[in-house]
Amino acid sequence: MNLGVVDTVCKAERNPIGQQFAEAMRGLYTVINCAIVKTDWCSGEKGVNILGIDIGGSGIKGAIVDTTKGEIVGERHRIDTPDPSTPEAVAQVAAQLVQHFQYQGPIGCTFPAVVQHGVILTAANVDQGWIGTNGETLFQEATGFPVHILNDADAAGVAEMRLGAGRGSKGVVIMLTFGTGIGSAIFVNGHLLPNTEFGHMKIRGKDAEYRASARIRAEKDLSWKDWSKRVNEFLGQMEFLFSPDLFIIGGGVSKKFERFAQHLKVRAPIQPAQLLNDAGIIGAAMAAAELFPSSTPEPASEAESEAKPEPKARAKPGPKPGAKAAAKAEAKAEAKPARRKKTTPAEQPAAPESPIR
Repeated sequence: MNLGVVDTVCKAERNPIGQQFAEAMRGLYTVINCAIVKTDWCSGEKGVNILGIDIGGSGIKGAIVDTTKGEIVGERHRIDTPDPSTPEAVAQVAAQLVQHFQYQGPIGCTFPAVVQHGVILTAANVDQGWIGTNGETLFQEATGFPVHILNDADAAGVAEMRLGAGRGSKGVVIMLTFGTGIGSAIFVNGHLLPNTEFGHMKIRGKDAEYRASARIRAEKDLSWKDWSKRVNEFLGQMEFLFSPDLFIIGGGVSKKFERFAQHLKVRAPIQPAQLLNDAGIIGAAMAAAELFPSSTPEPASEAESEAKPEPKARAKPGPKPGAKAAAKAEAKAEAKPARRKKTTPAEQPAAPESPIR
């Protein structure tokens, strides 16, 4: 969609905010992004497009998400995770993503660690300096916008349970994401138990993610069949402990689920994540939209705020200030002699003669 179409659509809907965006976003990418993100704005509906950021051990991805449909609008943008991945360095990448999308509003962000009230409590696949850091405060200072941070697998699980493979599922559902590590989320009748971190469960004396993550498969050059044996061993332990009704496999490997699914032998059904590798971004954006409902872009109210000065400009013309002042002065001058004139006894009218002497 080019700039002319953006202008036409927004003017047709008489949306001042849309016109301002079309005027401001002159770069090709930003014009396209604006046109997509602004779709709900031109229709006059409440803004539902939220920036979701997914922080991983190797890459940091961001995208604008339609939180009512659970869909990414436009293209994702990826930046390599800084090395070392210190809090300050990662926060700067988040700020770069905000600038890339020319975004203004609340932000949802995943993080590969235990997150409690915005504070990072563990750091398995990122710099140890994160432990004890209030990530929400740090990112808010870096971006200038409110930020909600949650565990990466929890975010992916929320998205899948509401819009993906777990939608409508009852009982116990376990979501596992295979990437640099192994993330986990467990739901009981749709309710999340946060920060489970099952990837650190011991399998043969090692954390499960040091045996069965997607990173290990790549580093050891394991075939899908050999890697799936390790995954199957991990799933067996999870099934023994929790007796789940459904496993959902997420992360980058979910796109190639058919290449290893036949090697997974557990009782519970296994489904690939329907949102694939975008589940974390989408779940984070949805969480932010719920936490900051009053901060989500609302074009109608913004248009009203932009139009506030207009009533003054459109006020019906009245008498010129100078003429009005002159008229007042003249009236005052005419009134003063009557109020201040003093009369002498001789000038005063004679009182009527009394009939009684």
